Amino acid sequence: MFRKIFLLNKRGFLQKKDNFSRGFLLSPLLLIPLFLVIISGLLIKSIQGNFLVSNYLSHIFTGFIGYLLAFFISYIPLERVRKYLIPFYFSTLISLFLIFFFGISVSGAQRWLNLGIFSFQPSEVAKLSTVLILALVLDKKIILKIRDLLLPLLVVVFPWLLIFFQPDLGTSLVLIVLTGVMFYWSQMPIEWILILVFCIFTSILYLTSPTLLIFWIPVIGYLAYRSSKKKIIFSSLAISFHLLVAKLTPILWQYGLKEYQKDRLVLFLDPNRDPLGGGYHLIQSKIAIGSGGLFGTGLLQGKLTNLQFIPEQHTDFIFSALGEELGFVGCITVLLLFFFLIKKLIYTATIARTNFESLIVIGIASTFLFQIIINLFMTIGLGPVTGIPLPFMSYGRTSLVTNFISIGFVLSILKRSRSLRS
Repeated sequence: MFRKIFLLNKRGFLQKKDNFSRGFLLSPLLLIPLFLVIISGLLIKSIQGNFLVSNYLSHIFTGFIGYLLAFFISYIPLERVRKYLIPFYFSTLISLFLIFFFGISVSGAQRWLNLGIFSFQPSEVAKLSTVLILALVLDKKIILKIRDLLLPLLVVVFPWLLIFFQPDLGTSLVLIVLTGVMFYWSQMPIEWILILVFCIFTSILYLTSPTLLIFWIPVIGYLAYRSSKKKIIFSSLAISFHLLVAKLTPILWQYGLKEYQKDRLVLFLDPNRDPLGGGYHLIQSKIAIGSGGLFGTGLLQGKLTNLQFIPEQHTDFIFSALGEELGFVGCITVLLLFFFLIKKLIYTATIARTNFESLIVIGIASTFLFQIIINLFMTIGLGPVTGIPLPFMSYGRTSLVTNFISIGFVLSILKRSRSLRS
């Protein structure tokens, strides 16, 4: 049985019934994202100023299209689309592969395909397709042995490699996190998940303090030793895997990342080392948020936002505009909206009819939550600039539509779980 049983037993409030008498059009799962879209649309208007060049109407219009799309998807049972998930996954891989030959390059990153009337970002769709295909695989295979990990990891590794070398470090991190969370939800031993996730720390230690690996690698071996019946064999495999990760780290650092990405990963600890280069975004973002104070300067009245002190603020740094113009109160309000959205998603995962549906919802929830946390940390200077958008707020039509489609799947699952319980 999945982790949802534990959550249901642990927290009784998850068993409360929601009132859907007003229909799914007024569901919090749809209203919260729509409200975030409208607020961010006004912030984009403030950032870009000139009506003729502003993307705020496009953002709001795309949001309403996504809202209606999610509503209609909610009437489609997930079992009907199950047979299309494998073709959808491979079509996503093909689009990611085509990026390297026909992709549009922006700011040193080649992530978009030009489809004539609009540009399309396959990596955003890859988040959803990875969640769906991984849920399909984990639903059919219970991970009890090491070889059971082969297929689930393979379906994640292919899109991860194609995305990482675009390069798109942020989305590649999202895939790692959602994989770890979905593994956990499917009852995979927590030690195995930590062994996989700790690859990130192994890479960081190898680049910063290689001697600490002498103490770190045995920790990995211990986790493997206590979590498997074949203790010696599994420990040896885990240690060998992390040593391989350490050896591959400088290669990925040298050839997988652009210079500006390397600067971002290093300079967030001290952005003043390069205030006009790699540290510029972080410095200006913190100044903008700090200048907002308690209630902000007023919507459309932010000085730094109006004067465009933060490049590309309408995408990854939209939260800095929120902090300047709506202040601490506005930031807390948006964070509470995100909190209720994630809480609703987790609740839906716990009452889903099948393991397949439960895995889909928890994968979507982990994707949203990780992006929210990393984007906020990035804009306030607690984390490096990784290019991770803030869901429903950062400008990006592919991302926005994909997020609403994800919400549509969740609504479909919620509707059928409710009809089964009633």
